[in-house]
Amino acid sequence: MNGHRKSDRPIVPEKHLNNGSLNGQPAEGVEERGLTKKNPMTPHMYRTQGRERMQMGCDRVRKAAQRDKGLRFTSLFHHIANKDTLREGYYRLNRQAAPGVDKETWKSYGRELESNLEGLCGRLRRGAYRAKPVQRAYIPKMDGRLRPLGLTVLEDKIVQQATVTVLNAIYETDFLGFSYGFRPGRNPHQALDALAIGLERKRVRWVLDADIRGFFDAISHEWMIKFTEHRIGDQRVVRLIRKWLNAGVLEDGKLMHPDGGTPQGGVISPLLANIYLHYVLDLWTHHWRRHDARGEVIIVRYADDFVVGFQRKEEAERFLSELRSRFANYGLELHPGKTRLVEFGRWACINRAKRGEGKPETISFLGFTHICGKTKKGWFQVRRITERKRMIAKLKEVKAELAHRWHDPIPEVGRWLGSVVRGHCQYYGVPLNYQAIDHFRRSIRWLWRRALERRSQRAKVKNERMKRIAERWLPTAHICHPYPNQRLCVNIQGRSPVR
Repeated sequence: MNGHRKSDRPIVPEKHLNNGSLNGQPAEGVEERGLTKKNPMTPHMYRTQGRERMQMGCDRVRKAAQRDKGLRFTSLFHHIANKDTLREGYYRLNRQAAPGVDKETWKSYGRELESNLEGLCGRLRRGAYRAKPVQRAYIPKMDGRLRPLGLTVLEDKIVQQATVTVLNAIYETDFLGFSYGFRPGRNPHQALDALAIGLERKRVRWVLDADIRGFFDAISHEWMIKFTEHRIGDQRVVRLIRKWLNAGVLEDGKLMHPDGGTPQGGVISPLLANIYLHYVLDLWTHHWRRHDARGEVIIVRYADDFVVGFQRKEEAERFLSELRSRFANYGLELHPGKTRLVEFGRWACINRAKRGEGKPETISFLGFTHICGKTKKGWFQVRRITERKRMIAKLKEVKAELAHRWHDPIPEVGRWLGSVVRGHCQYYGVPLNYQAIDHFRRSIRWLWRRALERRSQRAKVKNERMKRIAERWLPTAHICHPYPNQRLCVNIQGRSPVR
């Protein structure tokens, strides 16, 4: 017989538990066989355990914040200067983001992640951590101007992300329900649904479509620290925020230290913006409509873009006047060209028709133009269509990119254009907006055909061929989102969508 007898079989060492051996090696090494190909030597169990410890700490902070709305937290820094929290912050960062002044990328920093985090954690605990300047960059806006962005170094992003994780446990219990911008578990479509439901179900006749001029550059550092200290009593955390606010901006080789503002693009900037507007706008508006308004008032805010609806015109005008005065006290200003008080709502069509003023004006919010419409049964309905300038700006961007891809293979260009159309439908694919997103797809198809024909003076793309190419690579226009009343009523579970 060719087999081994039971007594001749090799003795297998006793197997340890699957959490690794005492020297930190994986359990596979105990069984005397090689590791799986490309399997790293360092076990990854620590990331799961670290996340659990971090979540437990944040849960304790959240429960304390819920129990006492006036509590000032005097011991938070140990949650931030923690290797588990910093590691989780590293993995939450955008891996493709542009590097800062130190040219450190996410991938290069991760090659020696544990040693780098150990050094960063030690500097935080010793007080030796220093925030580096922010690299200034500009991106074009739809109106032709340039929007300033700040490119933060990677280690600052890691510490900022860890700080955001801890502070969110406090401020998510404080922020009001009508604030939707840059908050975990919230997105622009929830804000759009809340606005549509508020306009349709509340007695709204006048709408204030407001925008804050240069908000991120106008934030007062002094007021920002005062607002933060309402809840944060740990001066080590406050000093971190001061360091980021005063780190300076590097532009064209010159280091500048502006008196105010927080750079757009920083990880901590959205949270600081929400804290600032929470005290300047949200709490004041909430108190105003409960104690000063006689009619119904709704508000929906997404970052620095907000819409307020009123039942009475005189209250809307009084609110706008008082809001300008309040903003002036905190260094803010309403944008004169983007702030309008318009007649909008269920009775706007009737009232304007009686006065011979034509159709009601429209309002713009989060890339959509909101129009007073009616259902087939004649009920009032808010129609949302793609904002024209947003669509034109995107088509111009696609046209410019196609000029650099004329000689690229059709499958490569098709995959890129397919992602553009798919992303457009996922955002703008709301009910009653099919014609706009279908027009966008047809415009993309026409631009692609023009680009293919410009490959050569003799190149002509027939309709049949272009139809096959478009069907192969461009997804069809379709509605991705339900009606606001179907989705919002499930999400809020009986709570008011605008309160």
